[in-house]
Amino acid sequence: MPRRFAGTRLVVASHNPGKLAEIAELLRPLGIEALSAAALGLIEPEETADSFAGNAALKARAAAKAAGLPALADDSGLVVPALGGAPGVHSARWAGPARDFGQAMRRVEAELTALGTSDVRAAFVCALALAWPDGHVEAAEGRVEGTLVFPPRGRRGFGYDPIFVPLEKGAGQNGPDGLTFGEMDPAEKHAISHRADAFRKLLTGAFAA
Repeated sequence: MPRRFAGTRLVVASHNPGKLAEIAELLRPLGIEALSAAALGLIEPEETADSFAGNAALKARAAAKAAGLPALADDSGLVVPALGGAPGVHSARWAGPARDFGQAMRRVEAELTALGTSDVRAAFVCALALAWPDGHVEAAEGRVEGTLVFPPRGRRGFGYDPIFVPLEKGAGQNGPDGLTFGEMDPAEKHAISHRADAFRKLLTGAFAA
């Protein structure tokens, strides 16, 4: 039986402003206030797990224990089959210490070019973990399939959004000629994103009325 979240405030265990904004937007209709880990001065733990779910649980447990409040953590990334699933759980690390995702996107393009492949399939994967101070965790994973485009397009979103065109129905055309997440209106992206998919699944358990 899933544990239900009955509070009105929780910590969002992320120092990424883009992720914080998206998660806060998902929580707002539920009347839940999102508290930033950065604003609370919480330290980001090292992501040592080999899966999105493992890293999300690790971050959520650390934040919940430190803050004494339930904490919601996200671990997400870009999965490119032609690159053996990379960058995957190392998506943020490809951006380097300065979190330069322009650099990370150039690396994706360069590695695909070096392979001489025309396979530009990709997926965004997101694992969400909701942890309580006692260590209990509820989790869900979402995914959105798409294709990669180069050069990057759009200044909205964050991370790899400017090179990812979702296959799900969104703004503009669908398929590889459609809008990237970086070009989409945020509300349209939120409706079909990997993060929204994971959150819908979590809603049926931990956030169910």
